[in-house]
Amino acid sequence: MTAHGADLPSERLKSANLIVSELVSNACRHGAGRIELTIHSDADGVRAEVFDEGTGAKIVQPDPRPARGGWGLHFVDQLSDSWGVADGTSRVWFRVA
Repeated sequence: MTAHGADLPSERLKSANLIVSELVSNACRHGAGRIELTIHSDADGVRAEVFDEGTGAKIVQPDPRPARGGWGLHFVDQLSDSWGVADGTSRVWFRVA
């Protein structure tokens, strides 16, 4: 991520790295098959996607205070400028400007 986010302020780059870590961890824990990480950068920031071969799941608004575990999507929601899931897939994307 560091090479793609070279133009981001340090704190934003840390946020992007944490989001990638959380999404890949979720794919390892809940997904199936291979995991694919795609990162694109431009003058406006970084956009990344994490995909696994699972059947996908309906993503709801993250719990603002997960009891135990479950912080991944909360971090994604709080630290990214935008994020989402391609309907019916296990492809989660985020953007950090």
